[in-house]
Amino acid sequence: QVQLVESGGGSVQAGGSLKLSCAAASGSIISFCAMAWYRQAPGKERELVASISMTMDQTTTYADFAKGRFAISQGDSLNTVYLQMNNLIPEDTAVYYCAAGSYSGRVCTYNYWGQGTQVTVSA
Repeated sequence: QVQLVESGGGSVQAGGSLKLSCAAASGSIISFCAMAWYRQAPGKERELVASISMTMDQTTTYADFAKGRFAISQGDSLNTVYLQMNNLIPEDTAVYYCAAGSYSGRVCTYNYWGQGTQVTVSA
């Protein structure tokens, strides 16, 4: 059973920073094909924030709104992924979810999800 546990959310003023953590309680994350952070704001669909592949080169991708402000990384412990968020704006207010991917054939699909952590940015 895969269990992902997020932490690090909270309330911050615009311009501030937060660092989210996602720990795989079931063990190492390198067994996954990729890890990602998604977010869902009230009344909106869940959207991808950033992803990192669990390959040697740890390829990262970012949504346009995250480029230059957010950074996804893998922890040295091999069971944690982080999302460093800088220069936060009120539009970043959302519940942030950690996701882990597994292969379905040749396609890496995010099948495992954490419970989410709330991020609130005030003006």
